[in-house]
Amino acid sequence: MRKRIMAIVWGLVLSVAALAGCANQTEAGQDAGGTVNVRVGSMKGATSIGLVSLMDRAAKEEAEGDYAFTVVTAADELLTLMIKGELDIALLPANVASVLYNKTEGGISVIDINTLGVLYMVSGDTAVGSVEELRGRTIYLTGKGTTPDYVLRYLLGAHGLTEADVTLEYKSEATEVAAILAEQPGSVGLLPQPFVTVACAGNEDLAVVLDMNEEWNAVQGEDGGSLVTGVTVVRREFLDENEAAVQTFMGEHRDSAEYTATNIEETAALVVGAGIVPKEPVARKAIPGCNITYVDGEEMKQALQGYLEVLYGQDAAAVGGKLPEDAFYYIP
Repeated sequence: MRKRIMAIVWGLVLSVAALAGCANQTEAGQDAGGTVNVRVGSMKGATSIGLVSLMDRAAKEEAEGDYAFTVVTAADELLTLMIKGELDIALLPANVASVLYNKTEGGISVIDINTLGVLYMVSGDTAVGSVEELRGRTIYLTGKGTTPDYVLRYLLGAHGLTEADVTLEYKSEATEVAAILAEQPGSVGLLPQPFVTVACAGNEDLAVVLDMNEEWNAVQGEDGGSLVTGVTVVRREFLDENEAAVQTFMGEHRDSAEYTATNIEETAALVVGAGIVPKEPVARKAIPGCNITYVDGEEMKQALQGYLEVLYGQDAAAVGGKLPEDAFYYIP
């Protein structure tokens, strides 16, 4: 998946059509009355949950800004639209944002963190209560070279474990990991929300045995980086020409994320309506574990910078070959 995303990014950066699309974005982004229409893209997953309240308000014409939302199923779709200039703002996996920044030579900036850690170790074996107790276990997780893989390897190493101490079985999708856990409750699987809730709801023997967010914070310490799942980025050209509209979005995004945390019943209905989770009971249980947040400014920079440094230490390609410069972090 990582190689496919990087290949797509690189090809699009070299595309004349893509560059032309970026050049024409300002004219396309305004209506006849001069109002800036902000085109926002996100994926059907946890990173969109903190956005659904704003999406609802925009649909009812109650939002302060003027927005057009696009929801897709994969990160590479958002990359294509961003590089072509067909989106102005996108909610992306944190490391993918760094890859995009490097491949576009500073063409985007991150404006906020929208989701913290959503990874959990799930098993029906209650003997697993610490990272050290994973020794000798087979752990099922999604693709090699993806965020779950990097996070797990980092935490194993921090606790003195190597690849020789565990067996990592990679699956292409989280649903495959959930299916194995359903058939073999004694096995151990690394899953993101909302798949954790779905798996546990389908088998009462399963439970969360390790919160990877807590494990990460314990290793990093108070001044370290956070386990960051999703960030929000803006095309630099759009930001330079429409900074007020971007700041309006940031304020409304913050309010939307806060609404999510305090109005779970209402948010669950919106999440189902957006096609992110199929049923409201599942959404209500999953939302608290999705770590929806809104972090910007210097706090955002510290948390994200520390996270990207860890990934860079695991594999430089995970962040696009090098750590992004300070210009990557938009601090009003």
